[in-house]
Amino acid sequence: MSEGQHTTGSGESYDSPDQVLAALHDRHLIGNQVEIDKLKLAVQWAVMNPTDTIDDAATVDGTQGELAVAGLGAPLVAEFCVGDLAMALGMSTDAGRTYLGDAVEIRYRLPKIWAAVTAGRVQVWKARKIAQATKPLCRDGARHVDAHLAHHLRRCSFAQIDRAVEDAIRRFDPDLAEKRRREASDERCLDVDLDQVSFNGTVHVDGELDLADAIDFNDAIAAGAKELADLGCEESLNVRRSMAAGALARRELTLDLGTQDEPRPQRKRELVIYVHLSDAGVAGVENTRSAVSVDQVKGWCAGINTKVTVRPVIDLNEHLSTDAYRPTETMREQAILTNATCVFPHCTRPARPADLDHLENFDGTNTESVNLAPLCRGHHRYKTHGGWTVTRTGPTTFTWTTPYGYSYAWDTTHTRHTR
Repeated sequence: MSEGQHTTGSGESYDSPDQVLAALHDRHLIGNQVEIDKLKLAVQWAVMNPTDTIDDAATVDGTQGELAVAGLGAPLVAEFCVGDLAMALGMSTDAGRTYLGDAVEIRYRLPKIWAAVTAGRVQVWKARKIAQATKPLCRDGARHVDAHLAHHLRRCSFAQIDRAVEDAIRRFDPDLAEKRRREASDERCLDVDLDQVSFNGTVHVDGELDLADAIDFNDAIAAGAKELADLGCEESLNVRRSMAAGALARRELTLDLGTQDEPRPQRKRELVIYVHLSDAGVAGVENTRSAVSVDQVKGWCAGINTKVTVRPVIDLNEHLSTDAYRPTETMREQAILTNATCVFPHCTRPARPADLDHLENFDGTNTESVNLAPLCRGHHRYKTHGGWTVTRTGPTTFTWTTPYGYSYAWDTTHTRHTR
């Protein structure tokens, strides 16, 4: 390569800055067209997989069959088609359902925005943001947003999109507008962020309380912090206040609400922690999927009124079996510790509340370690009723085959897949 010449990862080389910019521009256009093509193909997939009734339609998570993947008036889709689309796009089933719903919403309820997107005047991601906001709207509301935003969507800010949706709600769905107004007027909340756990085992708590509740809470925390100091705790006031909050949650402290004659029973703290030690002194906590210091685990176990459960170590490589259809508790624990999540590709739902599935149908003799794996309820239905098949290739590796014959290898440990 000559001096001043630059090579990309694909091996292509460019001699000047304007050539690099031209190549970037070309790839930007290609990338945009790819996103448009994917959106069109998703709509075609929905049309090819119709369903006749809302009871059979794929639904948005949490609605329990009350809302199809897109808003009222858009085509309904068959439940199991979502998995094929998601897998083809390299997404989780939940993400694939959202993507399919966005595509259908834009195509059938936001036709002006659809035209702008397919013509390349608006990026797909911005149209999808609008679609996600308009799904709850009635047809007239969606048409209002479509007409209001379509012609200047390219320059539209998120705030303008939100205002257009709120205006449509006020005009065409006064009941929903009133509900949102009431929700906005009450900002009380209490959030415990279990998704972000520090190495020292702490999490962030944030809230906004009613004044009377806040006074009672603060008094209880202050009293608990003082009690800890009186008992000899040498931690700082802030640390003692945080410790008092945990004690209050476990009912080691109670608010003085005039019920002293019938004190509440204290609730013991029960920890079920699967600790995998390393030379660096690190412990893994299953329910938050985080790493904390071993010293922090010791502190939790030594807490006041704490119940510590010690379970025997399970050999994950031991072959266990039973003649019964239902696995033993030890077999279930072994399966959960081997695969911490549902074994369907891209699924991250935890294994503990999942179904423990016979990978090969029960034949009276095959309830055994190698034939058991956790599947969340939705993906269990894919395997049982949707035509999907699975072959186990190792303790944490599985090959899933779709009804259309596509195979996907999945490793739950490294969350990787191949097609």
